[in-house]
Amino acid sequence: MKSILVGLCLIFVGISAASAQTSLDQQIIELSKDKWQWMAEKDVKKLDRLFHEKSVFVHMGGAWGKAAEIDVIRNGNIWYKKADIHEVSVNIIENTAVLLNKITLLAVVGGNEVSNNFMVTEVYEKRGEVWELLALSFTKLL
Repeated sequence: MKSILVGLCLIFVGISAASAQTSLDQQIIELSKDKWQWMAEKDVKKLDRLFHEKSVFVHMGGAWGKAAEIDVIRNGNIWYKKADIHEVSVNIIENTAVLLNKITLLAVVGGNEVSNNFMVTEVYEKRGEVWELLALSFTKLL
């Protein structure tokens, strides 16, 4: 009887841990979805709070930091009109979350509307109670 109770306790602890992980994964997924929406809306105030001061952004045409990415969005040099998310996965390691999005991105670049399939890597770090974006990298898919 005692071993049955211990077994049930272990199962409950395992389920609780898995549930907490799923909840945390979902929090990061929702934050990423919000980020895509803020980029589409060119909401640089929200993005400024999300992007870490030393964050990096890797695009097909180059790589740059937070200030340049905010300017690119504010000025419309790249307008992230719509990100259709096809697949998403999250891997959380202590206070760091690595999110992979397989997306089709509809954007306006240099005045031309383009659509590309990308695998996007997003790296977040939890600082206190807030998640900040450290890196966002686009890899074009064929």
